[in-house]
Amino acid sequence: MASSNQGGPGETGGVSAQAYVHALMPIMTAVTEQIDGPIQQAADLFTDALRKNGVIQAFGSGHSEALAMEIAGRAGGLIATNRIALRDLVLLGGEPIELLRGGELERDPAIARRLYDLAEPHPADLFVIASNSGVNGSIVEFAGVVKEKGHPLIAITSLQHTGGMDSRHPSGKKLIDFADVVLDNHAPYGDSVLDLPDGGKVCAVSSITAALIAQMLVAEVLRRLTEAGETAPVYLSANIPGGDDHNHALEAQYAGRIRRTA
Repeated sequence: MASSNQGGPGETGGVSAQAYVHALMPIMTAVTEQIDGPIQQAADLFTDALRKNGVIQAFGSGHSEALAMEIAGRAGGLIATNRIALRDLVLLGGEPIELLRGGELERDPAIARRLYDLAEPHPADLFVIASNSGVNGSIVEFAGVVKEKGHPLIAITSLQHTGGMDSRHPSGKKLIDFADVVLDNHAPYGDSVLDLPDGGKVCAVSSITAALIAQMLVAEVLRRLTEAGETAPVYLSANIPGGDDHNHALEAQYAGRIRRTA
């Protein structure tokens, strides 16, 4: 039973579920307005990479890792995808677990080349990097390494937030300076959208809008493949009969190139 101090369905002020949805809907609409432009450009890069036997390499640190999880290894998504995460340094690179304690790792440019090497990408691989601010050292350095190695790069970021920040990378560059295509998640500066009565904002949107972007991309890639009469290499849910067999058979085509870690 709702408490008496909760806003009703028509109320959108303050902090409430209704207020959040009211703030979120125009942001979602703004994200979808990229369908006829950057979404198509990014989908072309995805499709080209897949046709060249490339893998989609997705990386995001902090909460932007949600974007990498949305792209790599989920039901209804593309098989030829790999998620890169900061913990790869420990799981795959032999670094001590203490490295992951605290929140400063994503600001360290020195880890970027090691992360790239641990992914063992092929020349045809495409990279998608998500960062709401687009200014942290590891993200910017990683983007620089990706372009140095000749890969196409799609950036998913908040143009408003990155435009209001100085780079934390020694070069002064930001993620968007390296990208072939930039997709705006339309999160506001600071990410959150609701005002608290005593100051400050709450209820972030970037994870939701980045997920929307990821699924729009997958839909456009699969439209291209199916219209060309090509088999769409996609995951079935592992929680339906036959799902594991279907998925493992397709994953075997990319043995050693895609990893599915916890």
